[in-house]
Amino acid sequence: MARVTRQSAPPLDRSGLERLALRYVERFATTRGRLADYLRRKIRERGWDGETVDPAAIADRMADLGYIDDRAWAEAKANTMARRGLGGRRVAGALRQAGIAGEDADAIAPVVADQSIDAAIAYARRRRIGPFADQPGDRPTREKHVAALLRAGHSFQLARALAGMNPGDDPAELLA
Repeated sequence: MARVTRQSAPPLDRSGLERLALRYVERFATTRGRLADYLRRKIRERGWDGETVDPAAIADRMADLGYIDDRAWAEAKANTMARRGLGGRRVAGALRQAGIAGEDADAIAPVVADQSIDAAIAYARRRRIGPFADQPGDRPTREKHVAALLRAGHSFQLARALAGMNPGDDPAELLA
């Protein structure tokens, strides 16, 4: 049997890097930060041949052309995470990791805060915590539930209130 050898891809130049960026944004919903990180990784992997270029500038150009919208991506990500029951700290961390900062992050913060109680209730329902448990929890069980809610990104006060509720209690009391 003949061995198949793979040729390595040629080093990138400016036009090749822009083609990679365009292909990436056509395939994935992304942010400026993630696109710039992707382009830097490709330069590391394949090498560079040509004049120096800034991947962040290419990402900014893609955003100017309307191919990337950090705020829309952040809103979609925040809504998805809230539906999964994740709290504000986890959402903020995910947005920071994706490169969402400044006024885009500030615009999303009130939306995340408004969804915090509903997200905590969704998480408690999914994990059978507090009012969604089968039986009232003893102190160690409540402490584990509080810890789980904290890891999910919820505030300590909200986690303690939700974990301290008895099965069958109305979680709408948290809204008051």
